[in-house]
Amino acid sequence: MRYLYIKWVHKNPSDPVHLYSEIGDDSYERRRVEIWADGRKGFADESEEKGASLSSMKVPSLKEIAAQPEFQPKFIEAEEFQKIWLKRR
Repeated sequence: MRYLYIKWVHKNPSDPVHLYSEIGDDSYERRRVEIWADGRKGFADESEEKGASLSSMKVPSLKEIAAQPEFQPKFIEAEEFQKIWLKRR
């Protein structure tokens, strides 16, 4: 598994600004948490979705994501993702 954090720099309040993903060895998302600037949270896993959904496409490489100027991606540790996951509700 890999764990990805993306800061999404934009001015649209209807879109989240923090994206956290757990990515399987096949490059598909397993779990996802989205956080909006006002503190709202959405999440998704393979059995439940609330305000967010898993991508149906493979997650691009970090380099491909970083090539888009509005995204600031980095890999994070599993423990950091798990803390966010547990606070998602």
